[in-house]
Amino acid sequence: IDRAIEWYTKHFKCKITYQDDTWALLQFANTFLALVVPSEHPPHLAFTMEKAQQFGTLVTHRDGIRSVYIADSESNVVECIDAQSLL
Repeated sequence: IDRAIEWYTKHFKCKITYQDDTWALLQFANTFLALVVPSEHPPHLAFTMEKAQQFGTLVTHRDGIRSVYIADSESNVVECIDAQSLL
């Protein structure tokens, strides 16, 4: 995680919004990138939305973000992030 953060912050103008030993969240203007160790999360795509709770019960993560994970028609994992939890 530390090496990846170093690489992204060196090559891109991004802000570290959360970091611990197993994952980090980087912000690039209007895009976020989560860096995780393989045992933490499955590979997935995340969208921020106003009514993420329409897809299920929101869970509050250790960084304060609230979201719910769902699967698309082909079993790809999608995280629906509550926009209010990013404020």
